[in-house]
Amino acid sequence: MRNLDFTPLYRSAIGFDRLFNQMEKSATNANAGYPPYNIEQQDENHYRITMAVAGFADEQLDITQQQNKLIVRGTREASGEAERQYLYQGIAERDFERKFQLADYVKVVGAEMENGLLHIDLEREIPEEQKPRKIAINGRRLLESE
Repeated sequence: MRNLDFTPLYRSAIGFDRLFNQMEKSATNANAGYPPYNIEQQDENHYRITMAVAGFADEQLDITQQQNKLIVRGTREASGEAERQYLYQGIAERDFERKFQLADYVKVVGAEMENGLLHIDLEREIPEEQKPRKIAINGRRLLESE
């Protein structure tokens, strides 16, 4: 895998250091491909993350939201069976931890498991004081923006 050097950008882009740090961190993530996932925008304020977690039961998965970070963990319990001898093993049977950086005001509203896919529903809920509003000119009344 290629290593990306963001040093030239640090010199000319002021205030974007957090973004560049996240890009460097994601570029060096060794487990970046496991488990595979999709991020879908359903409408302006609703999103869905779908993760392929075949072989994991509901109780082996943990979903946590801490401030603007969503963490999904899968933990497999060691089975008491003797070691299997695979001729080919294409199904990963390993623990995982996947982190997602969430934008401000995005929260998890639900999660469900269906046919080996974990669906996590997210919603952006902007507070009233943060929503755009019309400003009166020369004393005309204020009109709320929709």
